[in-house]
Amino acid sequence: MITTPSILLIEDDIDDQEIFTSALAFIDSGIVCSIAANGYEAIMHLNEAVALPDLIFLDLNMPMMNGVQFLREVKAGHKAKDIPVIVFSTASDMKIVQEAKLLGADQFITKPEKFSELVGMLHGLLFPATK
Repeated sequence: MITTPSILLIEDDIDDQEIFTSALAFIDSGIVCSIAANGYEAIMHLNEAVALPDLIFLDLNMPMMNGVQFLREVKAGHKAKDIPVIVFSTASDMKIVQEAKLLGADQFITKPEKFSELVGMLHGLLFPATK
């Protein structure tokens, strides 16, 4: 039986938040997705969480605490250090991509332009056995 994952999306752009959560709802309305607008909010959310998410999707370019800073803090010993992190960004600078991977990001995915591509990508990541 495939369980429904819980997700933390760390994204400052409201439009991107809405598209991401709409894609998740299209895949499975039971998926729980919490949202933090930057790395600092995400750390606070994780600190207060009774149950940690199964997966973190992380944008890199955000105010207050960006994605690289978030990775550095979480992967250095936070209680959420073992949660897989998928960098989900429009950034394509190879130096940033490599830095994110060195800091512990499990994958780096460029945000798709089409809703259908986002749905397909998310479905493949969340339910790989059913592709």
